[in-house]
Amino acid sequence: MHSSLLILAGGASSRMKTSISVEGLSSEEIERANTQSKALISYGKENRPILDFLLLNAKKAGYKNVYLIVGEQKDAFQQFYGKKTVNNEFDGMLLSYATQYIPKDRKKPFGTADAVTQALEQYPHLQKEAFTVCNCDNLYSVKALHEMATTTAQNAFISYDRDGLEFPMERISRFALVLLNTENYVMDIIEKPSEEHLENYRDAQGKFRVSMNIFKLDGAQLFPYLKNCPPHPIRNEKELPTALLNFCNDHPNNFKGIPWREHVPDLTSKEDILVFKNFLKTHFKEK
Repeated sequence: MHSSLLILAGGASSRMKTSISVEGLSSEEIERANTQSKALISYGKENRPILDFLLLNAKKAGYKNVYLIVGEQKDAFQQFYGKKTVNNEFDGMLLSYATQYIPKDRKKPFGTADAVTQALEQYPHLQKEAFTVCNCDNLYSVKALHEMATTTAQNAFISYDRDGLEFPMERISRFALVLLNTENYVMDIIEKPSEEHLENYRDAQGKFRVSMNIFKLDGAQLFPYLKNCPPHPIRNEKELPTALLNFCNDHPNNFKGIPWREHVPDLTSKEDILVFKNFLKTHFKEK
């Protein structure tokens, strides 16, 4: 079992900031959604960030060391999770910050593969260890997080049954499909499968599988692929799926998809905030 969790929290949150659905949200929630990381949208009696709930699940799953990968302006995170760069004590865990710096020729971060690369360069011991990496705006379950921490596969991801995610089909249809072989190892990632070829992408259980960006990675194996990840030809960002797929092409049968079926609350746009908060009310009554 490994005990390190990297949380991607330095993205631009463009879709959240540009979405306009605000019915039922407070002015403070709208302000945070427009100006800060989605993970810092407040909730509960103590007006804490919703990131607290992901951290709570991570603690229950057995993680001890959390690395928040944030942007250059990290003051808002430090207000809640500690001022020190390394080893802030939070709820029984040690929380450190890794900063994703923006290249001088860009206006926004260079993508998720770049974010993990910079984190591993700032904490070199992770280049030799296994760790979990996930988004800050998905509330992964304790069981899913624990599965990543304890799986014996060198590299793995939670392979979600698309039909179990409880999102509208319009939204689900935008998710990339992961093509697995009969032993559940990654063969390909299909961004926008056409309807006519869709049936070709079911797994051995007859399910369409998608990634919600929760991975177990072996730092020694993946660091070169993260660092040398080519930018996406359209979005011009270094993206984790690209790096992982390049690794899989060179190392077949070394990236395991672990079949899973459950809903994963997701914050993409402002209309998701109330849905997310209703989920918290139901599943985290102590808060």
